[in-house]
This record gives sequence, structure tokens and C-alpha cells, in this order.
Amino acid sequence: MLTLHRAALVLPDPADPTAPSFPDGAVVVRGDHVEAVGPYAELAAAHPGARVRDWGSAVLAPGLRNPYGHWLLERAYHPDPREEIGVEPVADGLAGSTDETRCGASARRGLQRMLGFGVTAVAGPFERASVRTAVARSGLAGVSGSAGVSGPSGLSGDEGAGPLDPLAVLPFAQAVHGRVAVGGRADFAVFAAVGDGRAEPVAGGCLATVLGGRLVYRRR
Repeated sequence: MLTLHRAALVLPDPADPTAPSFPDGAVVVRGDHVEAVGPYAELAAAHPGARVRDWGSAVLAPGLRNPYGHWLLERAYHPDPREEIGVEPVADGLAGSTDETRCGASARRGLQRMLGFGVTAVAGPFERASVRTAVARSGLAGVSGSAGVSGPSGLSGDEGAGPLDPLAVLPFAQAVHGRVAVGGRADFAVFAAVGDGRAEPVAGGCLATVLGGRLVYRRR
């Protein structure tokens, strides 16, 4: 099945200032890959049978890379809603834990929350088998470490501590992972944009996340 994702602005490669952008643009997805990127009118005419997802005034761009994956998934604890202790990661809540079942369940919840921020890649290394399994099954790309990115002060004493939302601490061009390219895997996210006309997503403003062509998160 073909799906045509339309947005007010499509940014295939925000990390490259010379890359083209498409006002009233679209991305055509076939299966788990990108078939076309360009102006909506042209792509809609070329693919009349495609299902259309219209994201309105949003920005469509590559998903984000969370560089704090090791800390977030192997040291922080992501509570089960049934525990009624909130949803924010508990700093060092898994430190010293040998309960792989608990660690794996926490990692799955953390990865699910990352999807709600437009994250499509998460950085390791992951030393726990349960966490490696959770990452592999999530559909998110597992990538190399934080590349010198350290977390904001006050989160914990660890160098690798940081938030679930990369846009809370990183510029958009630095936070994106890869690009939306013809023939590439259909991993991207849709964001609400700032209100002054700039092509800059709002931190915490993810509207939808697509992994391998599948809509895995949509804001209600």
C-alpha cells in the first residue's frame, strides 16, 4: 500500500543547510521505504491511489537521535503507570539492579515514551541483554554512543544523563538522525512548528512518529 504524508513543510535533511525543503510537501511511502519526496501537488497527481495522511501546518523531518540511551534505559527507571509514582524517569532507579525482567520492562516503557518525542534512533552501548532485546524489538535504530554530548546539570551525576526529548537540550539540526531519502527506510517524525514562521519544531511538539513506514505514535 502507498501512503502519502503531507505537511506544510517537508525537510528531508535539516542537518544540511544546502538541502532542499518543500513547502506544502509530501513523502510517499511504499511498505517500509520512501518512494518519493517533493511537492504535494506533484506527488498526489503521480500517485492518485495513495492513502493520504495530511498533517496540516506541521513540519515533517527525519526522526531524532536520543544520545542518552545508555543512561535512560540502563540506569533510569521508567515507572509502570500502575505504580502511581508518575511517568518521569527515576534517576538511577535501575543502578545495581540484577532483575532483568524489571529492567527489560522499564526499557520498553522508556522506548515507547521516546516515540512520543519523535525519536527514531537511540544511542548505546547497551550492556544488559534485556535492554538490547527491548531496543531490537522496538524498531528504533540502535546507534553508537553520545559522541561527546553530555546531559544538562541537575539530572544526575552521570556524564550520559539526559532527557527523553532531544529537542529539550539540542538544536534541531544536531538532534535529527539521518535523512528522508528516496529508497531509504521510512523513518521520520511530524512536529508542530514555532509560531513565527521559522522551520523549527517545538520541543515536546511531536505529532506523529513513523518507523519503517508504520505509524507507531500519534498524538491524541
